Amino acid sequence: MIPDHYMKRTSWRLWRFLSIICFFLSNTCFCQAKVIPWPVIAKWGVFEKEFRSSVTYANPLQDITLSVEFTSPQGEKIKTYGFWDGARIWKFRFSPDQAGKWTYQTSCSDAANTNLNKVIGEFLCVKTTRKSRFDLHGPIQLSHDQVCLEHQDHTPFLWLADIAWSGALLSKSTEWETYAGQRAKQSFTAVQWVAAPGRNSRNQSVFESTSTTLTINLNLFQQLDSRIETLNRAGLLSAILPLRDLEAQAPGLETIPEEQAVQLLRYMVARWGAYNVAWIIMCEGDNLSTQVARWKRVGRSVFANQHHAPVILHPGTTYWVLDEFRAEPWVDVLSYQSGQEADDNALQWLLAGPLAIDWQRVPLKPFINLAPYYENSSAPASVTQTSMVRRLIYWSLLNAPTAGVSYGADGVWNWQKEAANKRPNSNAGSPVWQKNLTMPVAEQMKIVGQIFNSIEFWRLRPAPGMLVVQPGDEHPARHISATQSSLKDLSVIYIPEERSVDLKATTIPTPLKATWINARTGDRMDAVGYVAGPICRFITPQPGDWLLLIQPDPLPSAH
Repeated sequence: MIPDHYMKRTSWRLWRFLSIICFFLSNTCFCQAKVIPWPVIAKWGVFEKEFRSSVTYANPLQDITLSVEFTSPQGEKIKTYGFWDGARIWKFRFSPDQAGKWTYQTSCSDAANTNLNKVIGEFLCVKTTRKSRFDLHGPIQLSHDQVCLEHQDHTPFLWLADIAWSGALLSKSTEWETYAGQRAKQSFTAVQWVAAPGRNSRNQSVFESTSTTLTINLNLFQQLDSRIETLNRAGLLSAILPLRDLEAQAPGLETIPEEQAVQLLRYMVARWGAYNVAWIIMCEGDNLSTQVARWKRVGRSVFANQHHAPVILHPGTTYWVLDEFRAEPWVDVLSYQSGQEADDNALQWLLAGPLAIDWQRVPLKPFINLAPYYENSSAPASVTQTSMVRRLIYWSLLNAPTAGVSYGADGVWNWQKEAANKRPNSNAGSPVWQKNLTMPVAEQMKIVGQIFNSIEFWRLRPAPGMLVVQPGDEHPARHISATQSSLKDLSVIYIPEERSVDLKATTIPTPLKATWINARTGDRMDAVGYVAGPICRFITPQPGDWLLLIQPDPLPSAH
């Protein structure tokens, strides 16, 4: 028989033990009731998450790799990379495209780093309340027919880019705000800039490379973060040329090893890929065969097998390189440059050269002129400089399926800061880049946007067969560009100089509604076609360049 005093002592111990257990359980439940809620991110916004590494690395950029796999509310898997952001800080940025609960899990190449490896989390994506074009319609992607760009919700995107190659590195934050606001007012939709190589006003570069080591300038990368955010807030796509050359193109520049090029580009994509961006890959140089092979390997390493923003192949002055990359699945857009010459030979190449055939080659890809004739550069004596720049804009929009065009202004693309006080005007003391923001064609880009966004531009294809006579055959500067939809229910003809244009009557609808659009002012007026047998002639209202818009007449009985 167990003594009573032993039973009492045992009961007391048991009671105390159970009390302690209940206390911890109650506190655990209390803590669970106050769990920090899921982060809430707007659809197509940027979710940023920070981690503190449990290990200090000598060269974090090269010593480890951090990747993240996201699972959407519908169960789809999306892989992206994290990036180092100084000391022991690592981050990822991700833009969700579906409302609902998302989960993620990290993976670190150093499996022993428990603060980076196999970290699990979740967040909630909700409908956006912001109003930029990207907030409303999502990021940019290829259209279903592969010949132009669109937002993720399939809203068409007309590429009207300004060239500010040096602007992101050389500008102050207030200057960049001014620049972005002005270009947004002028209906630009994108800005092209270079990340590397290049130096800011303090002679700093985003990276330094030796044969074995790649190091980055975090302060400069953080500056460029803000430049991208400024553009996106203004509704401007950030078109980034991340690494201009794989090989040295000037004294003092070293060839970056291929492995480091992959690491640098992967870092940029990890850091900036969640923003509204496009990537411009430039492949040119003296040793072209080597460059092509290297860029193919780099491009596949960085962009293959992961979701990414559109990649644009820019061949510089070596146009024929495009065929080397056409079949690369990571290349989304093909581009070209008409260059800084506008003589007859240059115009003939642009208007009747390989582009006339190459845009039709499969697989189809958009064709965009990324480097046209800069405004405020030298010009042929036959036309004014402003007129030639404007002509090149319209020709470039219509010489392939209409996807867009870029514009460049001297003083802006290279971000000149010297005071422009040679001529008396209200901006006499302004920096050159700021003064040149409002040159005539820059202001007229708003008209370009209004014209093409008022029609279903994405259905247009070159249609030179509409013309009875092409005056550009003898005088390239007088080239008439004709485009038309496959159903012949939309036609746009650009007449740079002629006072009349003759069209084959069989190529236009009957009855029709024709409209003249002044390419300089955007003013519209009715157009009348005079039919004589198989020819329909339209006479421009006044001298100058005009667009002729032809559509079926929706109310034929009213005429």
